[in-house]
Amino acid sequence: MDLTSFYFLCFFALVLIAYYTVPLLFKKRGQWVVLLVASIVYYMISMKDNPVLAVFPIMSAFATWGLLKLLSKTGEEELAKRRLILVAELVVLLGTLIAFKSVKILMIPSLKMPDGLSFYTFILLGYFIEVYNGIGKRRESFWQTLLYGIFFPFTIQGPIIKTREQGDQFFEYHKLDYKNLTFGAQRMLWGFFKVLVIAQRLHTIVDEIYDNNAQYPGAYIWLGTVCFAFELYMNFSGGIDVAIGLAEMLGIVLPENFTTPFFAKNISEYWRRWHATLGIWMKDNVFYPLLRTKIIMGLGKKLKKVFGKKKGKQLTTYVAMLVLWTSVGLWHGGEGHYVIGSGLLHWAYIVLGEVTLPFFTWLFAEKMHINMQGKFANGFRVVRTFFFVCIGDLFFRAKSVAHALSLLKGSVSVFNPQIFIDGSLLNLGLDIYQWGILLVSLAVFITVSTIQYRMELARDGKITGSRFEGYSNLREYIASKKIVIRWIVYFALFFMVLLLAEYGPGFNAADSIYDDF
Repeated sequence: MDLTSFYFLCFFALVLIAYYTVPLLFKKRGQWVVLLVASIVYYMISMKDNPVLAVFPIMSAFATWGLLKLLSKTGEEELAKRRLILVAELVVLLGTLIAFKSVKILMIPSLKMPDGLSFYTFILLGYFIEVYNGIGKRRESFWQTLLYGIFFPFTIQGPIIKTREQGDQFFEYHKLDYKNLTFGAQRMLWGFFKVLVIAQRLHTIVDEIYDNNAQYPGAYIWLGTVCFAFELYMNFSGGIDVAIGLAEMLGIVLPENFTTPFFAKNISEYWRRWHATLGIWMKDNVFYPLLRTKIIMGLGKKLKKVFGKKKGKQLTTYVAMLVLWTSVGLWHGGEGHYVIGSGLLHWAYIVLGEVTLPFFTWLFAEKMHINMQGKFANGFRVVRTFFFVCIGDLFFRAKSVAHALSLLKGSVSVFNPQIFIDGSLLNLGLDIYQWGILLVSLAVFITVSTIQYRMELARDGKITGSRFEGYSNLREYIASKKIVIRWIVYFALFFMVLLLAEYGPGFNAADSIYDDF
């Protein structure tokens, strides 16, 4: 049951009514039980074609709950026993994740995995590690542990929560709040706009070009790659908007997963803005612990002796980063094109960027006297970063490494910029009316993103005198306007979704690109 489907909206309406009604009958208690029941029902409906797979999130939650209970009875001085319990948690949760992905890759490419396998695995494992390290609170109840892993707004595609930061609110009483309801509904509507109006149309173009790349060489492939970069963002971030919005309507604040990533000036910044909760999880649970291992520390000592303290430390960090980015690539799918497109390529970008930074700073700043903090330099960085991201996305979208290389070869084999003016684009699945809708919708998105970015700069004190100062998000800014202006904006967005969204009989709203992760 997709988050953008009509059936889901009906389901959520019933959940919302029960969520705020039950506490009236049970003295402000029972809201979390409503969430648990709703989450189980949602998951069972989502897995109706493979009901046996619903056992796996329950099994993972039970293992986490049981091992944490055992850990609570183990003294701090019993290090060997505590580490054994941690290993058992890693074997059960990561073992299940690795097993499914390995079987899918090596034996049965069409294998259906439990919905949200990667997400609930990381959430439950992160929860266990927090408690293990003494920075998180253990839940006595198995059912509460299960809710952490199966909470329906983030079951399919995140965000990945930190239970020590967001966990308590699942079990607190939340009263009906007008602002939460309206702001949450607005966030959901924006998500619907991105997924159903923009991503669906981009999906048509991308599929036509990538699935027939021999027929569409040169500029077609570059167009398809740029369209996929936006499709991926619209599809993924739009689903996250819906998840965050409906959680907000329940009084629950989920972490942001995207903050205008296409304004990033380098790859490191891009990943702080793109799928941020995955990046934070990987740093906390893979990168930093890896730097403290005996192997890496020993390697660091050897490298420092050979290359000096500064370069030795830098090289050690790069080795740890290689493991980190390989893990990110494996998490995204495990096949070679995923490991390259979402992992190794980005590692190479970051390492090469840092290694060559002194040279390019000398060349552009000292020799060419270019203001490296000026608008031109920053604009160039944004375009350069987007180009590198698109190359990674090409590998991500390709069917294999060989297909990706074929696409890259085809992209430079023909010089055909005339396709943008000779009507050729009308052969990609969209007529001129649909192209018009797409371009206008993208203009709306770019305008909103620019405002959001300027709000961020104003918040951080990087610009002053902006009309957006003092507002944490665009919804607050719109809410500060006169009622006529507010409702013109709301109705305009509502009717754009209602009239322009791709849905209806026989239409399957675009499955989340991250559904099968």
